[in-house]
Amino acid sequence: MEETHKQSFVSKYIFPLDHKTIGIQYLFAGLFFLFTGGFMVLLIRWQLAAPNQPLPMVGTLFFGGKGSVLPEQYNSLFTLHGTIMVFFAVTPMLIGAFGNFLIPLQIGARDMAMPRLNMLSFWMLVAGGIIMLASMIAPGGPASAGWTSYPPLSGPAMSKGHGQTFWILGLTLNGTSSLMGAINYIATIMTMRTKGMTLFRMPLTIWGLLFSAVLNLLFIPVVAAALIMLLMDRVAGTAFFAPFGGSTPLLFQHLFWFFGHPEVYILILPIWGIVSDLLSIFSRKPAFGYKATVYSMMAITAISGVVWGHHMYTAGMSPKLSRIFMTLTVTVSIPSSIFFLNWLATLWRGSIRFTSPMLAAMGVVLVFSLGGLTGIFNAAETLDVYLHDTYFVVGHFHMTLAASVLLGGYGAIYFWFPKMFGRQMNEPLAKVHVILSFLLIMFVFNTMMYLGGHGMPRRYADPTKYEFLKPYQYLNVAISHGVLALALVQILFAYNFVNSIFRGKKAEVNPWEAASLEWTVPSPPPHGNFGERLPVVARGPHEYSLPDDARGWIPQAQS
Repeated sequence: MEETHKQSFVSKYIFPLDHKTIGIQYLFAGLFFLFTGGFMVLLIRWQLAAPNQPLPMVGTLFFGGKGSVLPEQYNSLFTLHGTIMVFFAVTPMLIGAFGNFLIPLQIGARDMAMPRLNMLSFWMLVAGGIIMLASMIAPGGPASAGWTSYPPLSGPAMSKGHGQTFWILGLTLNGTSSLMGAINYIATIMTMRTKGMTLFRMPLTIWGLLFSAVLNLLFIPVVAAALIMLLMDRVAGTAFFAPFGGSTPLLFQHLFWFFGHPEVYILILPIWGIVSDLLSIFSRKPAFGYKATVYSMMAITAISGVVWGHHMYTAGMSPKLSRIFMTLTVTVSIPSSIFFLNWLATLWRGSIRFTSPMLAAMGVVLVFSLGGLTGIFNAAETLDVYLHDTYFVVGHFHMTLAASVLLGGYGAIYFWFPKMFGRQMNEPLAKVHVILSFLLIMFVFNTMMYLGGHGMPRRYADPTKYEFLKPYQYLNVAISHGVLALALVQILFAYNFVNSIFRGKKAEVNPWEAASLEWTVPSPPPHGNFGERLPVVARGPHEYSLPDDARGWIPQAQS
């Protein structure tokens, strides 16, 4: 304890080894990139609602001239929006922040297995983010080949600016950061659980983070290899993805989606674990079907690595191969349905408390059910040929992943904010924020799917140029209004978050009456987490038998 008091500001807050401080660093970084990517989407939606019209206020500052978005700038905006949101906002905000903060606390450990590697992984993310943002002002123009950056669009012949090279470097550093984190998470969970904390006594949040780390460990090297080969094509004259060199751009698609589809579950599994725990805590019941939920996570982790081909039905694969991928993709819905049914059973006859984390968790259940059902349309080869590269896919992706991750992330922040900062967020304001965010998410992304069903392709900078899209332009305007309203609602969260850090009501030790180990220690937890002696676990949260048995838990730990 004395050693921590002697730390300098730099060693304690800039280059810390304490997992809790690193987790908060990840949270702040993720929120910064979340609002950065959100600003970009406002510019995208302005262009789609009012093509080639001057942007208000910030337009001339960012785009010069008459202040409108040019087609090449539009391409750059959606390229960077997708990349930043997936890899630099959601990944650090959920996996980096809550993985680092919660894993040692919830398994009864003092820190991560490799604290220095943990610190290095955060700064690798920061370096990647700086390079990614620098790609916007790189000589020759920013990256503009889409967030998937397929060659030849991202190759040296068609993308001559340095922005695409910066994009590759930034994303490679981001992947390296995630790989370091995955190694640390797996090592910590498998080797540092306290006495009595068996695998099947761990909170479902930890299971979600564990399987997410396994997927990162298995599939990040694949996309890293693809990115390095693409980089060599650009700067060293190789021809890994060039037809004239005897290869094919289709190889990059296979490598990208071999990682890209597991990436969906890398992001969603931690949310599913968090939502499972939140539904249990605020229903005052143990999570229904705890082991079935764990085995479902395990099945999804395994199946997710063999379904990448459903992203490539229109790429010219053999129809026989497409049917195999279609069957495997539909198979994923079986363990996913078990998740959903277990959530409903947990809620059934529970003593439900409609707190802000609970409202967010229930919102995830609803948006995931709709998003998951629309995924069946994309899994079917014949339907996907029509829907591929339309706004139906954009709406489906955002409803399934973005909406679930956003609402689940807000639920996690509201729930663990007292533990992180020792203060409570404004609960009425939090409820208003969650409810409005949910309603606007439903409007925006369902309307996108409706628009895509009528044939609007994605990545069109000016849909009014096409006769078949003109009758539906009012929908683009409506979606843009909805996105603007959604962005304004996030000001409520930003105000609540910042104000509560400094002026929030001081949190109780266990304000939510939860049953996991982090709520047995002061808020915020001290260095080393558990004082002189580690806790001994008597039973897991799912081992409580009755709702009343769960009231007032100061949980299953004995010092």
